[in-house]
Amino acid sequence: MLSTNDLGLQYGKRILFDEVNLKFTKGNCYGVIGANGAGKSTFVKILSGEIEPNNGSVSLEPGNRMAVLKQNHFEFEEFKVLDVVIMGHKEMYDIMVEKNAIYMNPEATDEEGLRAANLENTFGEMGGWTSESDAAELLSNMGVKEYLHDKLMKDLSGSEKVKVLLAQALFGEPDFLLLDEPTNDLDALTVTWLSDFLADFKNTVIVVSHDRYFLDMVCTHIVDIDFKKIRITSGNYTFWYETSQMMSRQVANKNKKNEVKRAELMEFIARFSANASKSKQATSRKKALAKINIEEIQPSSRKYPFINFKTEREPGDQILKVSNLSKRAPDGAYFFKDVSFTMNANEKIGLLSRDSSAVNAFYNVLSGEETADTGTIEYGQTIIHGYLPNENEAFFSNENDLDLINWLRQYSEEKDEQFIRGFLGRMLFSGEEVHKKSSVLSGGEKVRCMLSKIMLQHPNFLLLDEPTGHLDLESITTLNTAMTDFIGNMIFTTHDHQIMQTVANRIIEINPNGMIDSLLSYDEYIKSPRIIEQREALATAEV
Repeated sequence: MLSTNDLGLQYGKRILFDEVNLKFTKGNCYGVIGANGAGKSTFVKILSGEIEPNNGSVSLEPGNRMAVLKQNHFEFEEFKVLDVVIMGHKEMYDIMVEKNAIYMNPEATDEEGLRAANLENTFGEMGGWTSESDAAELLSNMGVKEYLHDKLMKDLSGSEKVKVLLAQALFGEPDFLLLDEPTNDLDALTVTWLSDFLADFKNTVIVVSHDRYFLDMVCTHIVDIDFKKIRITSGNYTFWYETSQMMSRQVANKNKKNEVKRAELMEFIARFSANASKSKQATSRKKALAKINIEEIQPSSRKYPFINFKTEREPGDQILKVSNLSKRAPDGAYFFKDVSFTMNANEKIGLLSRDSSAVNAFYNVLSGEETADTGTIEYGQTIIHGYLPNENEAFFSNENDLDLINWLRQYSEEKDEQFIRGFLGRMLFSGEEVHKKSSVLSGGEKVRCMLSKIMLQHPNFLLLDEPTGHLDLESITTLNTAMTDFIGNMIFTTHDHQIMQTVANRIIEINPNGMIDSLLSYDEYIKSPRIIEQREALATAEV
């Protein structure tokens, strides 16, 4: 068991949480949620021992092993991929290194030979004899191809490194598994595999995630950080959300009734307190008034931005035609090849690929920021597209370090400061925040700025490359609604399963050897035997 005792943390005068007493038990998966800045990642770091709390303590039952998803993607650059995965079970890896060093030493003594034999037995009892095959299976299930398993980490792409580090955390069935945003930088198919893996995991998982579907799939409990407290409730995210909304409505309704009753009593007292014949009755009303307890609805720390993509011009008959589009990486390998499709009115395409670099390149080509090696792109004359790239640093460079008012003003036809302030306020930038320099914004703030930029363009065609990146659950929920309500065309990629399922009415998967095009829903697509067969055929052709 893992438990906290009177845990507290604050930075200066700011208290993140205090008097936290929780127990995490075997067989459960706990989803940690809270507004941006509430302390989700910090709480997980305290549990792992990376950060010391100001007050209280964390207790891990002796003999239990804890595994943590590493956030430094460059920590193991000079190690082989398979070895990095096995490092997830530190004791097993240390034994493997020691015994192999003895075996490789031609001058090893008899005593060292006996030591190696004892280590070999311990290694076997830990499951070490199948460690390489177990590690390889994890990697393959995540889409890390076999030819990469013996390469050094420095030779892998960013998305491949993320998968290796996740495999490291999962390796060897740890007693406690701590995962901070494990679905970030994972393709949709790997997220689905991870959801299934964790749903079947027999030990304890504590996970921070902004993916609502993922939380629903894996969580048995929700750990809610709000009002400087941390509380555990049973059920998945949707159960927690609907229950909390219902409770808020009940409290609001009760308060409304109490306020009506209070107003009636106050009116009676005002009218009759000076009337001798009614004075006794007025006194009883005063006593009744004193007994009414108006439950104050504590304002939640969670805030929802206003996201709404309004078009000024309806798209015509011709939307987009893509013919034989191909693009190579700098090393000559194909990002994607022979991609052809025609978009029809009201279509919203969910774009998939196991290579995030291929997705980024595809959007850069569609937006006109890069040129394709082969093929053509034809937009209809009525199309006005808004593009949200996965990498947005170029829009917030130090070279043009504007405050938020002037940053957004450059993308708005309406230049009036009150209009800009009002727009920023709806996107949760209020008061003095509008004077923040654009270069110091957090990842989530930058995405909200980019969404503001797109809304001011009034596009009828959206290109959204991972729009949920860095956003909190509240912003993702609002964005989901905005994408669903959008009346134009759209091509988007997201790790958020719920957005894929509720928004996409067509799925296109790109591959170095071709593409898959389907009108199935996302849930139907990822489970379709025919689609799985097509994907395997493309992968085989690639080899």
